[in-house]
Amino acid sequence: MKAIAITPGVPSARLTDLPEPNLSLPDEIKVRILQVGICGTDRDQASGGRPEPPEGANELVIGHEMLGEVVEVGAEVTVVQPGDLAVFTVRRGCSRCMPCAMGRPDMCLTGDFRERGIHRLHGFQSEHVVDREQHVVRVPEEIEGTGVLAEPLSVIEKAIDEAVRIQITRLPAAGATPNWLYGRSCLVAGLGPVGLLAAMVLTLRGARVYGLDIVDRDSARPQWLEHIGGVYIDGRDIPSSDLRSRLGPMNILFEASGAPRLAFDLIDVLAPNGVYVLTGIPEGHCVAELAACDVVREMVRRNQVLVGSVNAALGHFQMAIHDLIQARYRWGAQVERLITHRLSPDEAAPALLQHPPDEIKAVVTWARRHPDST
Repeated sequence: MKAIAITPGVPSARLTDLPEPNLSLPDEIKVRILQVGICGTDRDQASGGRPEPPEGANELVIGHEMLGEVVEVGAEVTVVQPGDLAVFTVRRGCSRCMPCAMGRPDMCLTGDFRERGIHRLHGFQSEHVVDREQHVVRVPEEIEGTGVLAEPLSVIEKAIDEAVRIQITRLPAAGATPNWLYGRSCLVAGLGPVGLLAAMVLTLRGARVYGLDIVDRDSARPQWLEHIGGVYIDGRDIPSSDLRSRLGPMNILFEASGAPRLAFDLIDVLAPNGVYVLTGIPEGHCVAELAACDVVREMVRRNQVLVGSVNAALGHFQMAIHDLIQARYRWGAQVERLITHRLSPDEAAPALLQHPPDEIKAVVTWARRHPDST
């Protein structure tokens, strides 16, 4: 079968041939890959990053954002059946720590986990994939056009859920409302796919959402944000030092830019008792200066929380599927418009080495759904 692979440490991405996987256990599921998203991690790997390939291999099949059609299931599988749409989660636990034993490998304590397409496991950029039932989530047909966004959205679901749980635990009045986010002011910094999907989730929860970036207002990302009811803030027009006086304090800051200097400059915008979620990962060579004393002083005085969040568990994928359904009913095809570039596998390799300025999200199309499945 065809697959897209890289050699760790070497700038490369190529279409290669690998043996097609087959079922070997009664709880396994074979999926025909329909679509796989391209993200910053994939591009970092293709440009010479050093992910660890599977044991005994010198190459890694990349890709961790997928949507597939089930073609075969083992005798013990009950969650999906042939013809269903499905996604697989990404991280596989260490089998030694309590979080992994409880189905939360995203919170692994040992660091000895594996991740499909990232660390010690082949990814999903291939024609077929086999994995186990405990890692699968069924995708309803009505979101076939956006199901490939379930993985990046799952990371956002986890981050926002953690923020809300923290607030409900520590704020005296938070437990009195079934939806703490309703009516709260939230700022999303960085309007790539993760930032825009975060704005979508916060809007679905009833928050007032502002999105901060440094692109023209009439370009694709601000236009997408404003279509779902968000307010775009051009950081070139309003410096971070003026945001609080112009917009008011923010109950939640969601950072998705990967720019640490901006991230810490924005702390002044955070409201007393507010929570700041960091999801953007800076590049490896990044260096930034910050006024550490001021940051610590203000966070202590204002009872503020800073939390980092990465990866996601099965339940967060289920939350992502639910919100993709809600978003479709609310905004129609708007969410699908996040996918601005659709590529064939032959086109994917060069696309991994560049990022067009008009791209929000690029997706590789491996196959169309079998007509008998619809």
